[in-house]
Amino acid sequence: MRDRNTRLMLIIVVIAGGLTLLHLLLFQQRAPSIVLEELYYIPLLLGTLFFGRWGVIGTYCVVSAAYLPFFSAGWTNDFFDLIDRVLHLVSTAAFLIVAVIVKERLRQQQLELDRDRSLAKIGQVAATIVHDLKNPLICISGFARRIQERKGDPAEDAAAITDSVQTMQRIVHDVLDFSKPVPLTLQQMDVREVVDKAVQSCRMKAGEKNVALAVEAPHTPVVSAIDAANIQRALTNLINNAIEASSSGQTVIVSLDLKKPVLLLRIIDTGSGMDSQTAENVFVPFCSRKAGGTGLGMPIAKKLIEAHGGRIRVRSKPAEGTVIDIELPFRAGPDPNIAGQ
Repeated sequence: MRDRNTRLMLIIVVIAGGLTLLHLLLFQQRAPSIVLEELYYIPLLLGTLFFGRWGVIGTYCVVSAAYLPFFSAGWTNDFFDLIDRVLHLVSTAAFLIVAVIVKERLRQQQLELDRDRSLAKIGQVAATIVHDLKNPLICISGFARRIQERKGDPAEDAAAITDSVQTMQRIVHDVLDFSKPVPLTLQQMDVREVVDKAVQSCRMKAGEKNVALAVEAPHTPVVSAIDAANIQRALTNLINNAIEASSSGQTVIVSLDLKKPVLLLRIIDTGSGMDSQTAENVFVPFCSRKAGGTGLGMPIAKKLIEAHGGRIRVRSKPAEGTVIDIELPFRAGPDPNIAGQ
């Protein structure tokens, strides 16, 4: 920030000095130079836009110092010219005062707007969490009352209560995981094994939907320093989403490729796909089209991948499917600047 301010002040000095020099050259040529006086507002405007209060004062001092040669005898021939120069200094000072006041008011309005947006977002998040917790709570209350009144099958009722509790735990864990930093433990791993484990953990769900899972990976080990548990968790989430978007008989492809300096992971499905607006909001927290979803699965996956220094992109078209591209840095060994974040 300091270097930027220094460069900007240097630019202001050069502009103000250049304008004065240009005035001097025009004066020597006996050319009119009245219009050029208004150009001194340019460095003043730059100072107002990019500096704080003291920076604005410094800008005014610099520009006024550059303007002082106009008060020399060679530049001012009569009393009215002198008054014109003085009024110019006064008008620039007034301009800066008004500009600073307007800037401060706009800043306060922006702060209030940001605060209102934050409060609205907190309210939206709270409402989403409450909504997601409400259904399992109703289920627990209903089945507990059935057990208390000795109605129905106690074993089935208890199983329904257990499922509801697990749903609530999943919601709470997702919220907590998204809100806290991601601790990474980087270790040398064959990334193919991590991909295989993620795929294996999704096979039961794929079997229930009659969706095939295919893995495309190099035949030789792809060893890189990663946090295997977190990458597997992110991949599992993304693969499950691809399975849910697919129809019976379709195939989800998970591919791995090494193109130094990055690892390329790709998840491809030919399912329902997404429109452009949905695809743009897929990583927005609590924005989910799935019934019973928290809307945190994709944001958490993105967070885990970005914690590794990677990036994730989504390409999708309705009725054509979705492609998720993941790029992870290829590391020959653990990075002490990332491990333990």
